[in-house]
Amino acid sequence: MDAIEKAIRNALEKGNAEDRAYREKVYRAAFAALDRALQANPTVTVEVAIKRRKAIQAKITEIESEFLPAVPDVGPQGDAPAVELGADSAPAVETGQQAPSPDVVVEGPVQSARPADDTPRSRVLPVVPDIMPDATLPDAPSIDMSAPTSAGTAAEVAADRDERRIRGRRLPLTAIFLTVTLLAAVGIGLFFAVQTGVFKTSAQLDTAPPQAPPTVGDDDFTPADGGPAKPGAEDQARDWINVFSPTDASHVSAPSDAKAEVMKDDTGSFLRIRSGASGSAISFDVGQGVLEKLAGKHAVFDIIARSEEGKETQMSVDCNFGELGDCGRKRYAVGQQQNEYLFDVQFPDKRPGSAGTIAINSDFDKQGKAADIYEIRVSVEP
Repeated sequence: MDAIEKAIRNALEKGNAEDRAYREKVYRAAFAALDRALQANPTVTVEVAIKRRKAIQAKITEIESEFLPAVPDVGPQGDAPAVELGADSAPAVETGQQAPSPDVVVEGPVQSARPADDTPRSRVLPVVPDIMPDATLPDAPSIDMSAPTSAGTAAEVAADRDERRIRGRRLPLTAIFLTVTLLAAVGIGLFFAVQTGVFKTSAQLDTAPPQAPPTVGDDDFTPADGGPAKPGAEDQARDWINVFSPTDASHVSAPSDAKAEVMKDDTGSFLRIRSGASGSAISFDVGQGVLEKLAGKHAVFDIIARSEEGKETQMSVDCNFGELGDCGRKRYAVGQQQNEYLFDVQFPDKRPGSAGTIAINSDFDKQGKAADIYEIRVSVEP
């Protein structure tokens, strides 16, 4: 026996269950208790409320059928008198309003559910409407419907199962529609990609006339001979003036976060310079007497250097020759082999008022790499 049936039968046992009016009060009290329980639980949806009312309606129909007179089983059940709880005034209830309590009409006499003789009988099921109570009836026993009933739960489970079955039948059509849509989108995307030339190479897209090769600015200087020359290759053809030698490092200045140290190995003596994290450069003095020899002439400077063992670096060079100008910024890729790094300067024909400097940054990328400077020298073009 489920919770609905047990609650109604307990209420019927408290009074005269054979009295039709009393049964009507019990049935209405059951609907009123359910209505109060539904109003007290705002999370219950309309569908769940309808299912629970239908469950009570079905259980009342089953119980009321026990109090209807049994008829001989000699013809169709439809010929027997039916007992109906009328609900001719049970309209739908809107929010904030309560429907008037419907009248309950029992057609036919009310007799005991058990026949006096042994004649085969058939039970007639009454028609019980969904009663919408407006208030608790007087003298009606209290019925608690606050907890979800098992019948309501079963009805909800059955409804959910039917809904899943319908949804499952729709899934293949949905999957087919999505697949077709995705394929159409991909096809349209590929078509526009081909039309706009996404898959063409740079040569196919470049329809402009050939352009002259770009010139190299001061920041990416490359010597005119195509790269660093080997030391001593032009020593005999030029008259070199010494600017720096590791044997005299007194004219070298290193900022606080940079280092300059004279070292020696099988290649000879050199000055290992290492720029700081700030990118500060090591400064080499160019004497005023040297600049006086270069004034008004075209000079070629030669820096003989290499990178620290196992660490190739990019070395940058800046010059400040006072009244004679500067050399612009030069940048060289320095390898592990000792090489010459050349740059030329056209000096104006004027007398320098002071000495100049050549500033070298050992690592243009500021990664702390070092460069070994063997010599800095300059010569005048004939």
